[in-house]
Order: sequence, then C-alpha cells, then structure tokens
Amino acid sequence: MPHRLTPIALIILILLTACAQATPSSPATPATGPHGIGEPFLRAWRDAGGDSVVGAPLGGPRWIDDYQVQFFQGFSITAVDAARAVAAPLGAGWQARYPADLLSLPAAPLRASVALADGRDAVAQPLAPISATLRLEGYSGPVELRLYDAQLRPVGSLTVQVAAGRGAVRILPRGHLGPQWAVALVDGQVAGAHSQLFTLDAATALETSDAQFAALYPRIRSFMAQDVVGYQLNGRAVRGYRSPDNPLLWLRDHVYQGRAFRYFEPDLTSLLDAFRDAQRPDGSFPDVIDYPERFVTATRKETESDLEFLFVQGVYEAWQASGDNAWLAKNMDAMRRALRYLTGDPLRWDAARGLVRRPYTIDMWDFAYGSTTTSPDGKPAPRHWIAPDTIWGTFHGDNTGLAHAMHLLALMERQVGDAALADGWDQQGDGVMRRLNALSWNGRFFTHFVPEDPNFQPTGVDARSQLSLSNAYALNRGVLSEQQGELIIKRYFKRRDFSRAFAEWYSIDPPFPAGSYGMAGGKGENPGEYVNGGIMPLVGGELARGAFRYGAEGYGFDILRRYAKLTELTGASYLWYYPDGRPGISGPDTISSDGWGAGAMLAALIEGAAGVSDKDHGFRDLILSPRWAADPAFRDVRAVARYAASDAYVAYTWRRDERAMRISLSSSSEVAFVRVLLPADAPQDVRISLDGVETAAGIDTTGESRYAAVHVSGGSAEIVVSW
Repeated sequence: MPHRLTPIALIILILLTACAQATPSSPATPATGPHGIGEPFLRAWRDAGGDSVVGAPLGGPRWIDDYQVQFFQGFSITAVDAARAVAAPLGAGWQARYPADLLSLPAAPLRASVALADGRDAVAQPLAPISATLRLEGYSGPVELRLYDAQLRPVGSLTVQVAAGRGAVRILPRGHLGPQWAVALVDGQVAGAHSQLFTLDAATALETSDAQFAALYPRIRSFMAQDVVGYQLNGRAVRGYRSPDNPLLWLRDHVYQGRAFRYFEPDLTSLLDAFRDAQRPDGSFPDVIDYPERFVTATRKETESDLEFLFVQGVYEAWQASGDNAWLAKNMDAMRRALRYLTGDPLRWDAARGLVRRPYTIDMWDFAYGSTTTSPDGKPAPRHWIAPDTIWGTFHGDNTGLAHAMHLLALMERQVGDAALADGWDQQGDGVMRRLNALSWNGRFFTHFVPEDPNFQPTGVDARSQLSLSNAYALNRGVLSEQQGELIIKRYFKRRDFSRAFAEWYSIDPPFPAGSYGMAGGKGENPGEYVNGGIMPLVGGELARGAFRYGAEGYGFDILRRYAKLTELTGASYLWYYPDGRPGISGPDTISSDGWGAGAMLAALIEGAAGVSDKDHGFRDLILSPRWAADPAFRDVRAVARYAASDAYVAYTWRRDERAMRISLSSSSEVAFVRVLLPADAPQDVRISLDGVETAAGIDTTGESRYAAVHVSGGSAEIVVSW
C-alpha cells in the first residue's frame, strides 16, 4: 500500500544512517532485556544510553504509520525492520504531539492499519463524508476508531465491524484544520494509528438541492474574481478590488467589498497597508491610491467625509479574518488618528451638533448639490470641490458609520490591552448615535440630509420622504435599536412596487429633479440614473442582510432569489440599473461584474441566510443562526464559511424533517451560541438535544421570529430541535 512517511519517520530514517554501523550489546536474554524491552528495540535502547539516558519504557511498542514505535521518557525508538531500530530524542512537550489515548492505553497484541478507501492520502472538507478501510489480519470483531483533529482534540468515535481481517467505515470529517489522527482500539488497547489519515481543509461553499441558491455563491465569486487589481507600489505588491465604474483602487469600494471577499481572498492587508502609508499628517486619508502605470497619484474628493471610518472598518474586518495581532498593532495609531481627524477638523466635524458634516451630496457619493462646475484644469465637472456656495449639513450615513467604527476600534483597543481607550471609544460612539437620532431619525428612517442652514430646501422634492441607501447600511452597523431596524425594513418593503421599478433597492427615493446635481453630461443628472434613484444591488444586499437580522427572514430570501434570478438571466451584476431593468453604464470603464453589490449579496447569503456571525475574531466566539426554515424549498443544506487568510472556519449541515431540524456543526470555534430558526407552524414547546442529551430549550425571539437556542462549548456539536 503506498505510504508517505511522516516527519517523525523521516527523522528516524536519517538517524538510522548514523546508527547502522554501531556494534550492538548482547541482550540480557534472547527475547527481552531490562524492563522487558524486546528486540530490535533493546539494541537501540542500549546504544542510545540505556537507563541513564533513555530511561524505562512508557508502555509496549505500538503501530504508528506502518512502523512499530516504543516510547520512553523523552525518547522514541522506532523499528525500521525486524532487526533494526533507531532511537531519537522527542524534545520538550512531546506528549502534546500525540493523542493522549495513544500514549496512555496499553498496546494490543494485534496490528491494525487504517487508510482511506482509495489507499492514498487525501484532503477532506468538513462534514463531507469520506470512506476508510481497516485491516487486522486474523481478526473478526468490533474495532473502535477514534479520530482527532489537528489540535489533537477528539472529534469522533466509531465502531467498525471487522470480518476476516477487513472492515470499512464512513467518516464525517470535523474539527480544526490540518492533519487528522486515527487510532484503532481492540478491547481498549491500541492496535494501530495513522498520524495523517487525511488533511482537513475548508473552502467557503453552499450545497443545497435548490439549484438557484446552489449556483449563487460560485457566480458571485466569479464576478468578484474579475474585479481584482494588482501591481507593484513602492517596491511592494498591492492587491485590491476595484471600483465597478473605474479601474483604480478606491478605499471605499475595496472596504465595502471586503465583507465578502475575506471568505475566499487570502490577501486582506496589502492595500490597507498602502493606504496607511498614504495617511496624511492630519490623520486623513486619500480616497484613491497611487497607480504609477496609469500616472495616478493618491487624491481625495473634498466632499467626502467617510474615508476615516471606512479605514477602521477595513482594518477590523481584515484582522477579524486573519487573526494577525501583530498586523493589528501596526494599525492602531493610524486608526486613532483617523477618527480624531474626523471628529476634530472643522471641515469634517460640526462641533455645535457633535456630528460629522459634509457638503450636500447624494448619500455617500462625492459630488455636491448644484449645477455643473469647472474643475481646476478648466473642464466642466460635477461639484467635487468645496466652494463659497457649498451647502453644508449632516448626512446620516457618515454618522452611523462613525459610531460603528468607534465601537469596532473599542474592540480592537481591548485586544491590544487598552481598556480605558476602549471605554472612551464606546462612549463616543453611543453619543454620536444619541445626537444623530435626535437630529435625523424621522420615526421611519434617517432623513437623508439635514442642512446647517434651516432655511435651505432642495427644489422640486420632499426631502422628508427621501429614503437614501445608507439606511440599508445602518441595518448592519450594530448601532440601531431593534425597532429602528424593523421600521427601516418595513419602509423599503412598502416601496416594493414592480409597476414602478423592478426592485426597491433605490439609491435614493424619490430622486432629485433633473439638474439638481450637475454631472457635466454624465449619468446621475436625471432621475432614475446612477445614485439619483437608480436601482443598486449593494442596497439590496445590505437590505437582505438586515432583513435576516431583524426578523424578516422571508423578505431576505425574497431579495436573494430576485438577485439570483437577475444574475442567472443576464450573467452580469452592475453597480446600478434603471428602474425598468436596463443596466447602468456610467462610462467606458464600467464593468458587468460589480463586486460591491455582489459582495453585499454574498454577505447576506453567508451571514444572513446561513446565519454565520463572528462575535470576536477567527470565529472563536460564534453565533450561528441557520434561517433556512423561513423558505419551505430548503430541506438539506451544507454551508461552509472559511476565512481564507487563516484556518478559521464554520461548517454545518442542516436538515428539515417532518417534526424536527437537525444540525451537525464543525468549526474552529471555542464557544458557540446556536440559534435555529423555527418554522412558523412549530408549536410553542420544542425540545432540544445536544450531542444526544436533551437540554433545556431556550427560545430567542427577533421580531415575530422564534429561534430555539443552545450554548455549545467547543466547535463541534450535534443538535436536534424537535416537537
């Protein structure tokens, strides 16, 4: 049977070359010597120093990876063949490199070998079954196969019936990623072990018999793969995700896409590092980074007031996925300076209101209210610049984003050990939201823009009724009350009128009259174009994720299905669409693989529908809320979310039976809070079993939705909710 030597075996064979010429001492008896050590171990034991160096054996020889190995107090002796063995020091803490049962249980007088059914080493995915075979010549009866993950934690125990020396077993891989051990026991004794039966890996995936949903993740990933831009900048490689209507790397576009691409992209830091290096002395950031090949230098549109909190969000989400604490520490000063700039510079901060200020733009976009102006090079242009007639005020999205960033920075301050600074950021974030709610919350959603001049009103539109896209972003920033979240979702749902637009994912609704924003002939000057009332999948994605979050799960699935159908029919995803469904083409650089909207939909799929929520970083503290019961089309689902920059992952299978739902969980988590959405027809009283033991049934409610909830210690569990 083909076999690849483990690192231990390779060391043994190297040492064998040096030891083979030594003249062995005579054994005390033909069979065994001191401590009952038999050949060929006895000769190697004496050559290595015997009792004074190697010490007494810790048990009899046992089969590991086709070799017999006997352990001593800091040494192992491996039999290379029937006549030769070699001793090797094990080093400090060596016991931690082996499953505890392998060392503590006695050796069996049998030899068991275990291998995958195809006889080769393999890579397995979590909870995707694989088959293995057992061989014990001359034996028939039960064998216990114990499985251990890459951190040597037990992840399963299976009973295999062996007949005439042969047995087969189906394994459900789970646990921490990396090489997986298997130990075969007969009557509680170790008959054999394999140190790398298979390697567990994980890749983000969604498997379901619902073809529309099964195709959505690979389609979105293919869109985003077309959005990658990479080049050398100042002697270092930079890799980022581009704007959908511009080939450059913008901080805003990259960060918003990062919520999704971290599930498959290993490089989460190179572009953020480049922006950190480009941070200005006052703490502000450029919006676009240098691109030497295109003769572009870092610059910022003067109208923008969101870049600083976006940098904090980008760093947090990259660190959350990578778990790189050293990289996080390098960014702490830059993030602090960024938020101090945003809350201290008179150009960005309204001290009287205690809120971020900006010119009167359409939501977060970078051109201000008024007719077409002239750029510094004398060309007609939108109002990207601040001028004497600029209208100033408060835009809600700047402030929900700032409050969100302050709470994220507080989490990171606690990670690096500064609790006092963390408390300060939390308090500031709470203060921003109190003041914003008092100024901008109109009882249904956030008013788009509140001018500093109370006498100013835009012409031809009721500004009080304008629902702008950052209301959808606010749903997922962790700064709203449950009532606010529910009200925003209801407002979008009420505007779902297919006779008016194919989707309610408005950039702003109602739009501004033609000419309110001069675009120098570009898109957006007319209602229904670009961000002046165009339909944007990025809004739909944020809205769907928020709907799952605030108890409107059916609406979340509805949005995802409509996006899946749109992209299935057209093979494209654009930044914006006309209300009648025509794709929005803003210019020659527009691409049909917008990662901004596609990424928002992917986040809604993974974090909303599949319900994977990382409360800390690296999924160490997991909240898992599978929401498939909201859509009767789903019967069986396998979902995997992997942070590609680390070994952190979550995988589970969900199955709906007539009066039960079954969850099989495997993850890298230390603790998990599992909330299983109950179908609408489930009774008030339900039962929950955890790993076969019935436990107290906790009920968690969100809006009118009910979840059966249970706490899990460790990253693996079998959960059954029944009634």
